[in-house]
Amino acid sequence: MLFALLGDIHSSKEDLQAVLAQISDEAPDATIIGTGDLYECTVSKKDLYGQTYPTVEEVIKHPEGIDELLTFPSIYGNQEERILLLTKQSEPIRDFLNDLPETLKIDPAVVIHGHQWPHNEADAWLAEYLPEVHLVFHGHTHRSSFTSDGQSVPISWNDELPVVGSRNIVNVGAVVGFREWVLYDSEKQNVRFMKASKG
Repeated sequence: MLFALLGDIHSSKEDLQAVLAQISDEAPDATIIGTGDLYECTVSKKDLYGQTYPTVEEVIKHPEGIDELLTFPSIYGNQEERILLLTKQSEPIRDFLNDLPETLKIDPAVVIHGHQWPHNEADAWLAEYLPEVHLVFHGHTHRSSFTSDGQSVPISWNDELPVVGSRNIVNVGAVVGFREWVLYDSEKQNVRFMKASKG
């Protein structure tokens, strides 16, 4: 099966439209999976002091029409965590965010956002918490990268890279600002780092 993995959209409707259009052209049969941070929380982490807001709209960047683009399964990221922390009442968008899982399994891989581990400590965290998983897709840092058995593997756009070895960690990059995503072929066991043009 083909999977198109994308994340760190941060409410950027224009960038998301460009990536979805490229997926439609390059891999129309691919199953799209989100890696979290679908929306942008407008309250920064440093401005948290236990406050809550009466509606989600007060703490979210929410361009018209973006919800209709977010039709694919996704996990939650730190932006979703913060939006939920700042609001309490039930409303459709909050209920949607609250129902997002922390991980998704696309056999034999696992998708997780990446804010769960300290900076540059993915290998150690995954070895402790997901020791049986040999292929992990994540986002969070907004930097496309690939490590195999702890060694950084150079990436070039649109080239097939095998995901073999005891542990492969793929950062799919960011939709916002970069328009990056990853195409994963679970049968051939390879990935292609992709980047939609800016027009």
